Amino acid sequence: MQRAVLIMFVAMSLIPAGDAAGKLLSSQLGVAPLFVAWSRFVLGALLVLPFIPKGTMRLLRDWRIWLRAAILACGISSIQTALQTAEIATVFAAFFIGPMFSYVLAAVFLKEPVTLLRSTLILLGFLGVLLVVRPGGAEPGVLWAVTAGLFYGAFLTMSRALSHLGAPLSLSFTQLLIAGLLLTPMGLSNLPAASLPIAGLTLTSALCSMLGNLLLLYAYRIAPATKLAPLVYFQLIAAVALGWIIFADLPDIYTWAGLALIITAGLASARLR
Repeated sequence: MQRAVLIMFVAMSLIPAGDAAGKLLSSQLGVAPLFVAWSRFVLGALLVLPFIPKGTMRLLRDWRIWLRAAILACGISSIQTALQTAEIATVFAAFFIGPMFSYVLAAVFLKEPVTLLRSTLILLGFLGVLLVVRPGGAEPGVLWAVTAGLFYGAFLTMSRALSHLGAPLSLSFTQLLIAGLLLTPMGLSNLPAASLPIAGLTLTSALCSMLGNLLLLYAYRIAPATKLAPLVYFQLIAAVALGWIIFADLPDIYTWAGLALIITAGLASARLR
């Protein structure tokens, strides 16, 4: 169990680290967010390709696999657009509307059980997101982060519904491959000028994101999901730390309060499972 916890902490640090590299590309080096999203999918697919299980390619015949990947492509493109202008901690906090939206979708479409306590905690987390977003005065980057979270919530629900179709690594590869293919026209039309910093950060963004998600899958193979689920919220802490270290950004008091509500509600909800 201790090994799984350590792996989770590493994974939850790598994912925001990949987004921090993407933010450096788009906000400081002028790289288009769509290129960042496209390169992440393409490089991730190439890195995973040697390890895919037999029969993975058969999943490409299912239109639902394509729809799931298209939703993910929209979500990652949205969050990269958000990171271009908004602080990374604020983006991650707003993005965490995704699990809440997934809870609603799963109740409606997958007929998963709804309890009063879980619903109350989801509402508490939503209030935390509202504190971060502050509708009416939210900057465009934060609204893009909320959009990304809604796409991700739909992606989570579809992942639950389609989990029986193949191994986790197979499903991961198909989402990377298809999303990369769908974004190819936008990625190629936004190719940046070749330079060592851009190449290095592009590879770092893709590698950190892919390794973070693969380590997440590995951790869930060696330890119960109910024990590891609360650690997903370490992403928010890592995002705050990276924002401070790399960009000298610290959340304001409303964002701190929103983060506290999201983490509290998320941890309690995860423990209930």
